[in-house]
Amino acid sequence: MAGRYYNEWTVGDRLAHDIRRTVTETDNLLFSTMTHNPQPLHLDIEAAKASEFGQILVNGTFTFALMIGLSVGDTTLGTLIANLGYDKVVMPSPVFIGDTLRAETEVVALKESKSRPTAGIVTFQHMLLNQRDQVVCQCLRSALLHRKAA
Repeated sequence: MAGRYYNEWTVGDRLAHDIRRTVTETDNLLFSTMTHNPQPLHLDIEAAKASEFGQILVNGTFTFALMIGLSVGDTTLGTLIANLGYDKVVMPSPVFIGDTLRAETEVVALKESKSRPTAGIVTFQHMLLNQRDQVVCQCLRSALLHRKAA
Protein backbone atom coordinates (compact mmCIF):
# COMPACT_ATOMS: atom_id res chain seq x y z
CA MET A 1 0.00 0.00 0.00
CA ALA A 2 1.38 3.37 -1.01
CA GLY A 3 -0.43 5.68 1.42
CA ARG A 4 0.52 6.13 5.04
CA TYR A 5 -1.66 5.54 8.08
CA TYR A 6 -2.49 8.37 10.47
CA ASN A 7 0.06 7.26 13.07
CA GLU A 8 2.85 7.09 10.46
CA TRP A 9 2.74 10.86 9.80
CA THR A 10 4.46 13.65 11.75
CA VAL A 11 4.01 17.39 11.40
CA GLY A 12 6.67 18.70 9.05
CA ASP A 13 6.85 15.59 6.86
CA ARG A 14 7.52 16.73 3.28
CA LEU A 15 7.09 14.86 0.03
CA ALA A 16 8.06 15.69 -3.53
CA HIS A 17 5.75 13.51 -5.61
CA ASP A 18 7.49 11.66 -8.43
CA ILE A 19 4.71 11.74 -11.02
CA ARG A 20 4.65 14.85 -13.21
CA ARG A 21 2.07 15.72 -15.84
CA THR A 22 2.21 17.82 -18.98
CA VAL A 23 -1.20 19.43 -19.53
CA THR A 24 -2.67 18.87 -22.98
CA GLU A 25 -5.35 20.64 -24.97
CA THR A 26 -7.47 17.49 -24.66
CA ASP A 27 -7.22 17.56 -20.85
CA ASN A 28 -8.50 21.12 -20.74
CA LEU A 29 -11.19 20.63 -23.38
CA LEU A 30 -12.59 17.43 -21.89
CA PHE A 31 -12.55 18.68 -18.31
CA SER A 32 -14.21 21.97 -19.26
CA THR A 33 -16.94 20.31 -21.32
CA MET A 34 -17.53 17.45 -18.86
CA THR A 35 -18.11 19.97 -16.09
CA HIS A 36 -20.28 22.24 -18.29
CA ASN A 37 -17.87 25.16 -17.98
CA PRO A 38 -18.37 27.39 -21.06
CA GLN A 39 -15.69 29.97 -20.12
CA PRO A 40 -14.25 31.27 -23.43
CA LEU A 41 -10.78 31.60 -21.86
CA HIS A 42 -10.72 27.78 -21.69
CA LEU A 43 -12.41 26.92 -25.00
CA ASP A 44 -12.20 29.75 -27.53
CA ILE A 45 -8.71 30.34 -28.95
CA GLU A 46 -9.65 33.73 -30.43
CA ALA A 47 -11.14 35.00 -27.15
CA ALA A 48 -8.11 33.67 -25.29
CA LYS A 49 -5.70 35.39 -27.73
CA ALA A 50 -7.51 38.69 -27.10
CA SER A 51 -7.19 38.28 -23.31
CA GLU A 52 -4.28 39.43 -21.15
CA PHE A 53 -2.98 35.83 -21.29
CA GLY A 54 -2.80 35.70 -25.10
CA GLN A 55 -3.53 31.98 -25.13
CA ILE A 56 -5.88 29.33 -23.74
CA LEU A 57 -5.95 29.36 -19.95
CA VAL A 58 -6.26 25.88 -18.41
CA ASN A 59 -9.39 25.36 -16.33
CA GLY A 60 -8.54 26.07 -12.68
CA THR A 61 -10.65 23.25 -11.31
CA PHE A 62 -8.70 20.82 -13.53
CA THR A 63 -5.49 22.28 -12.10
CA PHE A 64 -6.78 21.78 -8.54
CA ALA A 65 -7.96 18.22 -9.24
CA LEU A 66 -4.63 17.32 -10.85
CA MET A 67 -2.74 18.62 -7.80
CA ILE A 68 -4.77 16.37 -5.49
CA GLY A 69 -4.52 13.42 -7.86
CA LEU A 70 -0.73 13.66 -8.10
CA SER A 71 -0.50 13.54 -4.29
CA VAL A 72 -2.85 10.62 -3.54
CA GLY A 73 -0.46 7.76 -4.30
CA ASP A 74 2.06 8.92 -1.70
CA THR A 75 -0.34 10.22 0.93
CA THR A 76 -3.70 8.50 1.28
CA LEU A 77 -3.93 5.60 -1.20
CA GLY A 78 -5.44 2.69 0.73
CA THR A 79 -5.53 4.50 4.09
CA LEU A 80 -8.19 7.15 3.45
CA ILE A 81 -11.61 6.98 5.09
CA ALA A 82 -12.76 10.35 3.72
CA ASN A 83 -11.52 13.73 2.59
CA LEU A 84 -13.09 16.15 5.07
CA GLY A 85 -12.43 19.40 3.24
CA TYR A 86 -10.21 21.66 1.22
CA ASP A 87 -9.28 25.10 2.53
CA LYS A 88 -7.36 28.14 1.35
CA VAL A 89 -7.30 27.10 -2.31
CA VAL A 90 -5.28 29.65 -4.26
CA MET A 91 -4.03 29.82 -7.84
CA PRO A 92 -1.28 32.47 -7.85
CA SER A 93 -0.04 31.78 -11.41
CA PRO A 94 -1.87 30.65 -14.55
CA VAL A 95 -1.52 27.25 -16.20
CA PHE A 96 -1.24 26.96 -19.97
CA ILE A 97 -1.44 24.05 -22.38
CA GLY A 98 2.00 22.43 -22.50
CA ASP A 99 2.95 23.27 -18.91
CA THR A 100 4.48 20.37 -17.01
CA LEU A 101 3.25 20.25 -13.42
CA ARG A 102 4.58 18.56 -10.29
CA ALA A 103 3.25 18.40 -6.73
CA GLU A 104 4.75 18.74 -3.27
CA THR A 105 3.09 18.05 0.08
CA GLU A 106 3.79 18.97 3.70
CA VAL A 107 1.95 17.72 6.79
CA VAL A 108 0.90 20.83 8.71
CA ALA A 109 -1.35 19.35 11.42
CA LEU A 110 -2.40 16.09 13.07
CA LYS A 111 -5.54 15.68 15.13
CA GLU A 112 -6.98 12.71 16.96
CA SER A 113 -10.48 11.76 15.84
CA LYS A 114 -12.97 12.22 18.69
CA SER A 115 -15.58 9.93 17.14
CA ARG A 116 -13.29 7.25 15.67
CA PRO A 117 -10.56 5.85 17.92
CA THR A 118 -9.13 3.88 14.97
CA ALA A 119 -8.60 7.01 12.86
CA GLY A 120 -7.10 10.49 12.86
CA ILE A 121 -7.14 13.66 10.78
CA VAL A 122 -4.08 14.72 8.80
CA THR A 123 -3.96 18.21 7.28
CA PHE A 124 -1.80 18.34 4.19
CA GLN A 125 -0.60 21.46 2.43
CA HIS A 126 -0.38 20.62 -1.26
CA MET A 127 1.46 22.76 -3.80
CA LEU A 128 1.48 22.40 -7.57
CA LEU A 129 4.41 23.90 -9.46
CA ASN A 130 5.08 24.36 -13.15
CA GLN A 131 8.31 23.74 -15.06
CA ARG A 132 9.54 27.22 -14.03
CA ASP A 133 9.02 26.35 -10.32
CA GLN A 134 6.12 28.83 -10.05
CA VAL A 135 3.34 27.81 -7.66
CA VAL A 136 0.20 27.47 -9.78
CA CYS A 137 -2.12 26.02 -7.12
CA GLN A 138 -2.01 25.46 -3.37
CA CYS A 139 -4.45 24.26 -0.71
CA LEU A 140 -4.92 22.63 2.65
CA ARG A 141 -6.60 19.20 2.59
CA SER A 142 -7.99 17.55 5.72
CA ALA A 143 -8.12 13.78 5.41
CA LEU A 144 -9.54 11.23 7.84
CA LEU A 145 -7.12 8.28 7.79
CA HIS A 146 -7.12 4.85 9.34
CA ARG A 147 -4.61 4.18 12.12
CA LYS A 148 -2.17 1.33 11.61
CA ALA A 149 -3.01 -1.51 13.96
CA ALA A 150 -0.52 -1.97 16.77
